[in-house]
Amino acid sequence: MATDAATAGVNWLTTLLTMQGLTSTVSAHPVKDESGESCWLTIGEASLSAEQIEALIGDGGAVLDSIQYLANTTLNLGKGQADQQAYTIELAGYRAKRLEELKAMAAAAAERVLASGEEYEMPGLSSAERRQMHHFMAAHAGLATFSRGREPNRHLVVCRAGQAPEAET
Repeated sequence: MATDAATAGVNWLTTLLTMQGLTSTVSAHPVKDESGESCWLTIGEASLSAEQIEALIGDGGAVLDSIQYLANTTLNLGKGQADQQAYTIELAGYRAKRLEELKAMAAAAAERVLASGEEYEMPGLSSAERRQMHHFMAAHAGLATFSRGREPNRHLVVCRAGQAPEAET
C-alpha cells in the first residue's frame, strides 16, 4: 500500500467526518487477505458516543458500506486500474467481526452444497459482501458461485462446479 494512498484516505475520511460534525481520529493500515490487499481506514471511536457509532455503522453496516463506496469511488477517480487502491472502512471492529461471520457462512454453505449436491442461495449480503464470498468460495474445490436477481433482491448462489449458469455469474 502506497503511503500517499493511505494519507489521501485518512485525509478524505477525516474531512467527511468533520463535515458531519464528528471529531474523530482516522488511522490507516494495509490488510492482505483472501480478497486481496486493502487499505483499512479505521475510525477512532474514543471521541464518539454509542449513538454516533451506531449511526455511522447503520443497519446491517449499510452506512459504513456507503462511506466505503464513496471512499473507493472518490479516491480512485481518474486513476488507471493499476494505480487504484482498495479501501475498507472500519469502525468499532464491525468489519473484522463481519469478515469472520462471512468466512463461517462460506464454510457452512460449502459443506451444505458438497453434502447435498443442491445449490444454496445466500440472501442478505451487500454487493461488497457478495464479492468477498465469491473469493472465499473459490478456495473450495468443486464449487462455483454466481449472483441471481436484481438489487435489492440480489443473492449469492453456491453450487457444484459446472452447474452455474454462464449468463448470471
